[in-house]
Amino acid sequence: MQASPHQQRILTAGLAVALVTLALWLGGVLVTLLLLVLCGLGQWEFTAMFRPEPEHKNLRIFGVGLGAVLVLAAQAGGTNAALWAFAACFWILALRFLFRFSREQKLAGAGANSSQFADELILLCSLAYIPLMLQFLLALSTREIILVVLSTTVSDTAAFYAGTLWGKRKIWPQVSPKKSWAGSIGGLVGCTLVITAYGLSLGQAPLAAWLLLGALLNLSAQLGDFFESALKRSLEVKDSGTLLPGHGGLLDRIDSLLLALPCYVLLRLIQPYFV
Repeated sequence: MQASPHQQRILTAGLAVALVTLALWLGGVLVTLLLLVLCGLGQWEFTAMFRPEPEHKNLRIFGVGLGAVLVLAAQAGGTNAALWAFAACFWILALRFLFRFSREQKLAGAGANSSQFADELILLCSLAYIPLMLQFLLALSTREIILVVLSTTVSDTAAFYAGTLWGKRKIWPQVSPKKSWAGSIGGLVGCTLVITAYGLSLGQAPLAAWLLLGALLNLSAQLGDFFESALKRSLEVKDSGTLLPGHGGLLDRIDSLLLALPCYVLLRLIQPYFV
């Protein structure tokens, strides 16, 4: 008997949470390995949305390789090293374009304008969007990682069920036709309550700080989700991929995290939440 889309969604989410929990519990190289896998798959899907043709496979592989360099640099030297690696990746891509442009001009003849910077821009955006954002995980404690992942998971789950039960008025139909005000409010309430309970149990900040954190993490998660929805609609793509049954692609699952994570890192500079 084949599982329903709803059952597939629950099973996939459960397996993903179990995998992340296991990696965090064992720690060490497994966290870096998990991050490399997430970045590689996410970048592959991102680039494939723009360049789905088989002849662009090498372009996607090249992007994944650069992403791995960025993650490993962050692992070895922290955020500063990641920024230097990102700068190096930019110039690698810029020089790739330079030599490709020169070669194609020579083949096409003087005055031809056959080569464009589009491929390099796609890879550069994939680096900024996925590994540069996810490398912040390496600077967080296990409690903090669980908090941020929990905020996006609860936001998505609460929004899904609230929207299914009560969703009638659409919140932003031009960007995401299925999302409703009920789902958005349900995700906001659910995330705020869960993050507040988690924080008061394991953290050291006052009640008001946890309430505000839960609300801001939810809003950033929703905006991250809306961004990817707009991106897919602009490219006329339903899902970023087919890797996760009931969910679509990996990027469809981590799009909220990609904005919630740097949001949390910024907020903890203002208000420490854990000692």
